[in-house]
Amino acid sequence: MTSESPAQHTVGPPVTAADCRRHDAADLRATIEALAAIPDRGPCSPGEHTAAHWIAERLRDRSHAVDIEQELAYPSFAGAIAQMSALGALAGVLALSPRTRPIAVVLGLAAAAGVAEDVSNGPRLFRRLTMQRKPTWNVVAEGGDPDAERAIVLLAHHDAAPTGHIFDPTVQKVLGDALPGVIERIDTSIPLWWPVIGFPALSSIAAARGSAALARWAILGSSIAAITLWDIAHSPITPGANDNLSGVAAMISVADALAERPVPGIRVLFVSCGSEEVLQGGIHGFAARHFPRLDRERTSMLNLETLGSPELIMLEGEGPVVMEDYHARGFRDRVARAADRAGVHVRRGMRSRSSTDSVIPSRAGYPTATLASMDRHKWLTHYHLMSDLPEHLDYATVADAALLAEAVVRELAAAP
Repeated sequence: MTSESPAQHTVGPPVTAADCRRHDAADLRATIEALAAIPDRGPCSPGEHTAAHWIAERLRDRSHAVDIEQELAYPSFAGAIAQMSALGALAGVLALSPRTRPIAVVLGLAAAAGVAEDVSNGPRLFRRLTMQRKPTWNVVAEGGDPDAERAIVLLAHHDAAPTGHIFDPTVQKVLGDALPGVIERIDTSIPLWWPVIGFPALSSIAAARGSAALARWAILGSSIAAITLWDIAHSPITPGANDNLSGVAAMISVADALAERPVPGIRVLFVSCGSEEVLQGGIHGFAARHFPRLDRERTSMLNLETLGSPELIMLEGEGPVVMEDYHARGFRDRVARAADRAGVHVRRGMRSRSSTDSVIPSRAGYPTATLASMDRHKWLTHYHLMSDLPEHLDYATVADAALLAEAVVRELAAAP
């Protein structure tokens, strides 16, 4: 059970849609189109760097201070995890021979543990041993009242995702059409990382039991995982309109609103991170640089992530391996109340088996919420596909997310 300070529980005057800016779909689309036109915005890329400068320029007249902060991040996740999966397959081969089974036990467990800690934002030991970090760029702008004790951080990310055959939504759509009632009742996404962890572990079990049948299954499963991740590592980068230029556009629109009608009593940090698509990159640098100066009792984090699908949702938590609800449910309740008062529909109760930048501030003890979106199949529209283009977004959802984010800021500012 998490808690918030009394100041965070205090509810200010209700904020309605009329109190907020009209977040125009045409303006949102113009922002997304401009950034989507920047080629190859993959993590740690020149395109990501160009996008960071574009966002900083848009925020410069809307903030007291704007910085582009260079951090270091690993440029990919898929290559490292593909190699660990290959080691899991090798452990399965070694499990077939009595002489090499002790090695297979150790190797399989090491590969499984390596994948688990990597996708869970652990120390990432394998990446440290096999990869060199490269520059990535965060945009950090400060608006609102610079002297206020209370603060809110609006998070987004401007790097774009890799593609790969695993992201083909056909199966999800077929299941959604065939079993709509079942899909509707499932509010936690499928744990796709579990098999990637489980097959190397199965190699260890096979070796310990001397089971050739289990070893063959482990070889097959780990090999499929290695090929799938190799495919991701070598596939093109999406235009990234939904994931996550939609979040960037909403954040900039809120900055516009607060510049037009400032709010006393709250500092607002507009933060667009780089290298989110490596399973969190730039956010680690932001945390190291800024968390020591952000009071956990007086600072909230609202992450704007993939907002261009038809239905706006608020995630309750995330966890590729172990589900972690975000710190301080009271803040999520506050966001939901703000949505009701502003007339914005937002669905609650969803949990993701993917990871977002929210996991870092949540683990650090900041009240955290994530706004995202989904279609009727509970899929992120054009997720990690080359079709993730500006013309395929639902701009009404993006506008609702911006309206809600602005309403949350104004209510926090007005709270005594």
